Amino acid sequence: AGSIGCCKPMRVVKGRRMAGQHGNRRVTIQNLKVEGLMEGQNVLLVRGGVPGPNGGYLVVRTAIKK
Repeated sequence: AGSIGCCKPMRVVKGRRMAGQHGNRRVTIQNLKVEGLMEGQNVLLVRGGVPGPNGGYLVVRTAIKK
């Protein structure tokens, strides 16, 4: 990881980027297009990058901002 600070101020400066937990917040992605729906398999086809893990839940709603 290397050095996280120097001799002075003898502490880790606030805002220093370090390893830690990420991804536990709700994320909103806008302007994704719904390409189709496969009702037999309960699959929604979305064009673009979708946040979250594989097999996670996804909330789809109409855009508030155009």
